[in-house]
Amino acid sequence: MSKGKPVLGRGLASLISRQPVDAAVPLSAGREDDGKSNEIIASLEISRIEKNPYQPRADFDPVALDELKRSIKEKGIIQPVTVRRIEGGYQLISGERRIRAARDAGLKQIPAYIIRVRSNEEMLELALIENLQREQLNPIETAISYKRLIDECRYTQEQVSEKIGKDRSTVTNFLRLLKLPEPIQIALRKGELSSGHGRALVAVEEDRLQMSIFRRIMTAGLSVRQVERLVREKGKPKRKQGIRSSSASSSAISSVEERLRQFLGTKVQVRSLRDGKGEIVIEFYSPDDLERLLEIFAEIEHRSH
Repeated sequence: MSKGKPVLGRGLASLISRQPVDAAVPLSAGREDDGKSNEIIASLEISRIEKNPYQPRADFDPVALDELKRSIKEKGIIQPVTVRRIEGGYQLISGERRIRAARDAGLKQIPAYIIRVRSNEEMLELALIENLQREQLNPIETAISYKRLIDECRYTQEQVSEKIGKDRSTVTNFLRLLKLPEPIQIALRKGELSSGHGRALVAVEEDRLQMSIFRRIMTAGLSVRQVERLVREKGKPKRKQGIRSSSASSSAISSVEERLRQFLGTKVQVRSLRDGKGEIVIEFYSPDDLERLLEIFAEIEHRSH
């Protein structure tokens, strides 16, 4: 794992957690922005706040926005948005749903934290991590956010997991969702399919079989467990050299594969060959993922001594 990546200051969550959220924040909260002070609350004109160009959310539920608008009309803004100063105004860091709902509710001003952001990279980190910590993203948005942290912010998977407080296997499993065909990803975005369904479908090698199982999920409303069982039955790789395993042997191999998948956090295939021999195929999806697996094996070797 890279050791040179600096830690992101105190982070957005630590700033937000300082403020009480058990009562509405009046629009007159804070003071007029003097253009110099940071980490203050001020009442800002919504028209002067630009959208966040690094916003990880692509899908906004209109029903949820309408509910938030009604709540704002009745109780006010519970949690101020967070912004940074830019030339001529402000740029949103977090709170696009609140901005949209407040505008729809007819508000002209909104309470906002004003914080200092040192670079566009830090802006991206704040936007992605804040949304990930709040768990407001759908599975594909979450996966894309992880990928952006890795590709654009040069995080390792381990650093991503530390930032968001998740196991590295969780990060890996979300990243694997981006390998799914577009129709399945769209269903995950819309909430028509759960991330559990998506993880089960990732284990299927053939796109045609993936789509066949996906259509069956959508028409029959299969549970995640039913899909996992269907994947085990239909998604098994063809045995080498035409060797057929007995039903009991196949069941045992599937059990071993599942245990290894759970332990290693990645796709594993156990293949039977002739004379009781076989092979285990372990997939990895990036250099960081390979490093993660090697660390697991090194820990197993250390424990054996």
